[in-house]
Amino acid sequence: MRLKSEFLNEINERGFIYQHIEIENLDNIISKNKVSGYIGFDITSDSLHVGSLIQLMLLHWLDYYGHQSIALIGGGTTLIGDPSGKDQTRKILSKNEIDKNIKNIEITFSKFINLKKNSLIINNYDWLSNLNYIDFLREFGSRITLNKMLTFESVKSRLDREQPLTILEFNYMLLQAYDFFYLNKNHNCILQMGGSDQWGNILSGVDLIRKINKKDAYGITSPLITNSNGSKMGKTADGAVWLNKTKISNLDFFQFWRNINDKDVSRFLYLFTKLPINEIKKLSSLQDQEINEAKKILAYEVTKIVRGKDDADEALEITNNTFNSKIIDQRLPTISQKELNIRNKSFTILDAIEKLELVKSRSEIKRLIKSDGIKVNDKLYKNNDLSLKDYSELNEIKITIGKKKVGILKII
Repeated sequence: MRLKSEFLNEINERGFIYQHIEIENLDNIISKNKVSGYIGFDITSDSLHVGSLIQLMLLHWLDYYGHQSIALIGGGTTLIGDPSGKDQTRKILSKNEIDKNIKNIEITFSKFINLKKNSLIINNYDWLSNLNYIDFLREFGSRITLNKMLTFESVKSRLDREQPLTILEFNYMLLQAYDFFYLNKNHNCILQMGGSDQWGNILSGVDLIRKINKKDAYGITSPLITNSNGSKMGKTADGAVWLNKTKISNLDFFQFWRNINDKDVSRFLYLFTKLPINEIKKLSSLQDQEINEAKKILAYEVTKIVRGKDDADEALEITNNTFNSKIIDQRLPTISQKELNIRNKSFTILDAIEKLELVKSRSEIKRLIKSDGIKVNDKLYKNNDLSLKDYSELNEIKITIGKKKVGILKII
């Protein structure tokens, strides 16, 4: 499908479009006019993770082609919780907790959209907190039927699994539809984008706009991004891969992308980098050992977008020092404490890895040792007694976990 507008054609070629509402009409409008579009983000943590990256890239491309991108912060709706794609009710956060999260996350948005020109960050608490519930139900509650809400996949899946779905969460869907209505009325916003789990909420917003504002509105959803093994994108054995560098180091963020499955490289280059399509096609053709170069480029480009060029350069340099030239880079995670005396026989490799926070549990460390997944100073660790006696005269030890994690133990 070749589209006329630069924005829609770009995101279509890169694989962002999964579902859409009257995309031909939207294409005609966007090819001739600058428009406003938004994506909503619930603020359930003090950082977004890579699961939100596809939505941030959509906002980026809309902004890049001169349209207005609105990052809608769910300061109001987060007080309720979105049931979409969830197996259980979310933990309810306080207003103070949400406000603290907002301050941290706003920095991330500024890396994807130009807030000095046309694009905006807006908090839906500004209007949702002032709603009169009775008036709201009279005007909008009758416009969206329960029958229709029950057909939404996000609701059906919960009910099919006999998971509880509260009235509180049903209200969320109504409030999100109202968000689109409000942005259309006050900011002339005609487009809502989101993940495929937001399809029902987007349809409801479009219905409200057409019934009450008497205007056309449109929606686009992106596909659910999973790894080639079917696992959820952005989730690892160690937890979420956060965008904020106070939550995960530049090196660990870089290494997450550097070590993805070969089958995911091409798709992720299209979705998560700004590299030209022709260049991505060339990188996607690489096979066997050459694909590692494509992975390194992917890791660098994503880190540059999310963290900035300086942080991407640092992560790349540490990676090259550590995994290519075998240099012990002093910017690696380091423990340097006199009380952690390696010459004390009771201090084991389990203690070292635990203190460096390279692996979550001691049982996992033991499993890695048995499967040849741990190196000390670039040699496989094989000591059955778990000791570090072979390194007792050294003041600096490099511990490598698989191909991804490295730390330094300094004994002074």
